Amino acid sequence: MKSFASDNYAGVLPEMMEALQRANIEHARSYGADEISARTTRLFREVFETDCDVFFVFNGTGANVLSISAATQSFNSVLCADISHIYNDESAAPETFTGCRFFPLPSDETGKLTPDAIQQRLIRKGDMHYAQTKLVSITQATEYGTVYTPGEIRAIAELAHENDLYLHMDGSRFFNAAAGSGLALKDISSAAGVDILSLGGTKAGMMFGEAVVVFNKELARQIAYKHKQSMQLASKTRFIAAQFEAMLKDELWRTKASHANAMAQLLQKTLSQYMQVTITKPVQANGVFATLPREWNKSLQELLPFYIWKEATNEARLMCSFDTTADDINAFGKAIEKLAGKKA
Repeated sequence: MKSFASDNYAGVLPEMMEALQRANIEHARSYGADEISARTTRLFREVFETDCDVFFVFNGTGANVLSISAATQSFNSVLCADISHIYNDESAAPETFTGCRFFPLPSDETGKLTPDAIQQRLIRKGDMHYAQTKLVSITQATEYGTVYTPGEIRAIAELAHENDLYLHMDGSRFFNAAAGSGLALKDISSAAGVDILSLGGTKAGMMFGEAVVVFNKELARQIAYKHKQSMQLASKTRFIAAQFEAMLKDELWRTKASHANAMAQLLQKTLSQYMQVTITKPVQANGVFATLPREWNKSLQELLPFYIWKEATNEARLMCSFDTTADDINAFGKAIEKLAGKKA
């Protein structure tokens, strides 16, 4: 059964299976001291066009925790969007490991943080009674599937740096964001002033693994120790690195992410035909947000499972993946047509 619940539900790209097989042929040094990890790190530097440091981790929560801990101390605070994954969906892992206080800021109608919202929270600097702000975290693509432009990122980065703060980007769907905007990976990260990036691989079609990409050399000084301390240093790192190598080569990520994004556009077009359905957010990556009649939930979720994002309005989140097909969307559309009775 296919699903619109999450791109995490999808399987693994054949190219990733092949990369894992190639990495499995011979013995190799452990803990990232192997040639595949070194080669993939060089590839990251070519792609992002900067001398970045790369740390491969097991999962997205680990990537975020490692990124945040590299930039903060336990008396610091982190500013993030009120709908952000690190605030709502990672249990208390970020707070527990980093010791920081997380302040949720109101996001705009598209799920983005704005410089104005951040500026209002830049208070009580030097006050020992207040958790000192050290990091701003934004999500790309946002939890609403919208995409920060390079200019929007740069404005936040400039504000952060003017106030001696670092900018972290939670990029669990970073490849979809870049593909949706038609830009290079560097355009919405290193070139826009991001200090450290949690780069998602699993949602893009890897079997497992994410990467922490450090652009700011200040943050690279001690992160290797944090990597080990956070229990995210894989002994067989090469199996994560090999997948990223395959993903970055010849922009495989763009081909696969562009397909998922195109399916989201088709799904939006299909849903928009029915007067009972309202698309609530711009579709800029691989997610569609829409309010549906509540009585449709059961039959539609039995066909293609999805999550209700906002229960009060029955706003559904419908995620497309690298293996979503037009046939999947047509089947969903036909089910809606039966429920709706007619098109708008």
